[in-house]
Amino acid sequence: MMNLKEMFQLSDRGAKDLKKGIFACTLTNLSLMLSVVITVQIFWEVLTPLTGGAVSWSKMWMLFGAGVVAVVIHFLCCKNDYRKTYVSCYTAAEDSRIRIAELVRKFPMSVFNNKDLTELTTNMMGDCASIEHSMSHIVPPLMANAISCTLICICVMFFDWRMGLSIFCTLPISFLIIFGSRKAQERGSQRQVKAKLKASEEEQEYLEGIRIIKSCHLDGERFSKLNDALKDLKKQSIHMELGTSVFISIAQFVLQAGIGITVFVGVHLLTGGSITILPLLLSLVIVCRMYGPILTILTLLPMLFHTLVSTQRMRELASIPVMEGRTDVPIPNHAITFDHVSFAYNKEPVLKDVTATIPEGKITALVGPSGSGKSTMSRLIARFWDVSTGTVKVGGADVKTLDPEYLMGTMSFVFQDVTLFNDTVWNNIKIGNLDATDEQVLAAAKAACCDEFVQRLPEGYNTLLGENGSTLSGGERQRISIARALLKDAPIILLDEATASLDPENEVLIQSAISRLIKGKTVLVIAHRLRTIADADQILVLNNGEIEESGTHADLMAKGGLYQRLYQIQAKSQEWAV
Repeated sequence: MMNLKEMFQLSDRGAKDLKKGIFACTLTNLSLMLSVVITVQIFWEVLTPLTGGAVSWSKMWMLFGAGVVAVVIHFLCCKNDYRKTYVSCYTAAEDSRIRIAELVRKFPMSVFNNKDLTELTTNMMGDCASIEHSMSHIVPPLMANAISCTLICICVMFFDWRMGLSIFCTLPISFLIIFGSRKAQERGSQRQVKAKLKASEEEQEYLEGIRIIKSCHLDGERFSKLNDALKDLKKQSIHMELGTSVFISIAQFVLQAGIGITVFVGVHLLTGGSITILPLLLSLVIVCRMYGPILTILTLLPMLFHTLVSTQRMRELASIPVMEGRTDVPIPNHAITFDHVSFAYNKEPVLKDVTATIPEGKITALVGPSGSGKSTMSRLIARFWDVSTGTVKVGGADVKTLDPEYLMGTMSFVFQDVTLFNDTVWNNIKIGNLDATDEQVLAAAKAACCDEFVQRLPEGYNTLLGENGSTLSGGERQRISIARALLKDAPIILLDEATASLDPENEVLIQSAISRLIKGKTVLVIAHRLRTIADADQILVLNNGEIEESGTHADLMAKGGLYQRLYQIQAKSQEWAV
């Protein structure tokens, strides 16, 4: 039997808090029974004259005082209930989101190839929100109602088993209807969740491609993919709600038939002299009071079934193996070696038996046609993926045995596609080294040629950049990326097409910044503009996942192979004009 911790993917603290919430809700429900007992006693006292007695007003005042105490007790129970359920569940939901974020950070890049980012976002936000709602509004009241109803049922059975049976005889049939329809409800929930995920994917694609959509007149109803996804979400949501409501309504109708059965049995026993008026009154009060919580259970169970679809997705996410490794392995130097390395994306070979050495303190360039495996080599060094066969070593240590974050501490990246956060310029640079002083951040910005354009911004370094630096040009964003790398001051630098799509002015500035960045470092640079790497200490020429040539620029030009052909093609292309 799956426990609450596994069912809702909770931490130890979250599971403990959920149990406390269930106990608090149970106390709240049981505190309401005090008012039931007091009400029955008042009825009995009021009906005393019918049996030839007199109303004891002193007892009535005592019952009134007991009622006030019962209200106070119920208020205190409700207050404790709120604190133990809502406050605790929001804390547990926060822990779940942070735990998922930490988990995602440790996933190999292959996970992101196989999973859409929308799905991961739904896991972190949508599924966590569903679990959060369950922990606050579903599980505690559901379990508490079940416990309190069971206890009261046992008490009623001891008091008068015939009236107890009449009160609860319809309960098993109602629950049988709900549990018997569970598979149908789960199928509806799964279809609705898939439709919601598809709609989220189409919405994200629509927003990301809005410029293309407008330029090609695909806006409005012509953009049928989003329209169809939203219509399908509406359809599946209606089907799920309608299907669930039908089963709930039938179960509730069957349950409430117990009221009529209780009245019939009670009157029959009373007229037959089998019971007195007090057990009958108590049974009638209990049946009216008890069916409320039971109806709530019948409503909450389908909601719990729907939530379990989300928790299943969370369990699947948690079952994905993360990248782990050691942090105590010394890295005495920063030479990089590839020893018979092969790698494939989804069984499609990209690198084939690659053996190469990237010397420490030297500049090594990777060149070759698109798709030849250049970027893949740099990502294998950083352990974004693990090799299929062979080994990649940094300073003699197999990167597959190292913790990715420990390994990443030795490297800085400058990519062609820069990622900036919706934060200030200052904070975007300081990401490179959160422990850096203000003087170090400013020095890195100046060395990366950022200071000039930052001073023109409305609030200087405190200017918010917008989503992914949307307020900056490509060259400005690239310079911030280089400033980050300078601030990190890692001994290994990986440059991936850092100047491929820049205008001449920005290219000169960035090349100047890169020159400061790579000084004295182990550098691997990927470039399509071969003239920019002519002075590299070593050039590796890749073709179809294999190293076809290696050497200096002069050596490779003298060989008359692939490198010379690529270089001559680029030289001719520079002569092209409109």
